[in-house]
Amino acid sequence: MKNDQDYMRLALDLASSAKGKTNPNPIVGAVIVKDGVIVGTGLHRKAGEPHAEVHAFNMAGEHAKGATLYVTLEPCSHYGKTPPCAKLVKESEVSRVVVAMQDPNPEVAGRGIKMLLGAGIEVDVGVLEDEAKRLNERFVHNMITERPFVISKFAMTLDGKLATHTGHSKWITGEAARADVHLLRNEVDAILVGVGTVLADNPSLTTRLLEGGGKNPTRIILDSHLRTPLESNVLQTSEADTIIVTTIDADSELVRLYEEKGVTFIYVSRVDNGLNLQEMLVKLYKRGITDVLVEGGGAVNASFLKAGLIDKYLIYIAPKVLGGRNSLTPFTGENVDTMDAAMQVSFEEIEKFGEDIRITAYPKQGDQK
Repeated sequence: MKNDQDYMRLALDLASSAKGKTNPNPIVGAVIVKDGVIVGTGLHRKAGEPHAEVHAFNMAGEHAKGATLYVTLEPCSHYGKTPPCAKLVKESEVSRVVVAMQDPNPEVAGRGIKMLLGAGIEVDVGVLEDEAKRLNERFVHNMITERPFVISKFAMTLDGKLATHTGHSKWITGEAARADVHLLRNEVDAILVGVGTVLADNPSLTTRLLEGGGKNPTRIILDSHLRTPLESNVLQTSEADTIIVTTIDADSELVRLYEEKGVTFIYVSRVDNGLNLQEMLVKLYKRGITDVLVEGGGAVNASFLKAGLIDKYLIYIAPKVLGGRNSLTPFTGENVDTMDAAMQVSFEEIEKFGEDIRITAYPKQGDQK
């Protein structure tokens, strides 16, 4: 016999299949079970489209009466682009609702659950809650901080080098790991690099899935002195939108030349001889960007680290030893004197891609602002 955890795990699997497609909304899965038989399933496929519960109830039809609904996120109770799901659940005559996690959105925040309880429906909250929160980490973070979720992604050799002393880095990892990076790009709203990466590699920063297609994220270039060459691949805005982040005193004539190529600008103040990243993230979020994949070099990574703005690490490690006193490392910045000054992280998962491994890690509480 299957239990609540089994059905909720199926709902979480359904939700995960829409990762990166529902922004700024959360990803949600729903399963309806009656007498041990699954009679309806659904997921939220895209922002503005019907929520997971709607699809599940459409499939279940009259079988929903007296059934149990499993849903990965509290049913919404407010009118947005779609009607409130809590009202739909109440009218469906299900006898029980199992919710993985309460909605962190202040417009919901327990109201949907209260609505169901008020209708006499049995409600259980917290089944696979940790898994549900991890799955919707971007959405939870957005609701709490009102800024994008920042992922620091980099590839390095076994001895912690991301390039030779000349800056050469193609390729540290193999094809399988590089293909995984394109899956990541397909899921996020934006990808960010510094102008140094543009000058060194002239990247396109687009998504190239093995099966073709994919979503090109908005490209963000940190460029305080407007050194991005006008012929750069990232300025081909027919492929993807490009935002240059620079200072408020940027050369207006240069700005005009970039704008003629379709580039948009975000202006921020200076801090510690660099750009104010916190200010940038607030402005990006107001533009609808909910997560950012940072693929910068050591200086950009160090800036985000120092500001306490890294929410997740994705580290690809290749079975190579580069050595070299002047080989480049993933983080530069100021030297520290003792090991206890190091930023602490928690390893969440280790996966293998071809010969390479990928470590998923998170900052330890207290080491993040």
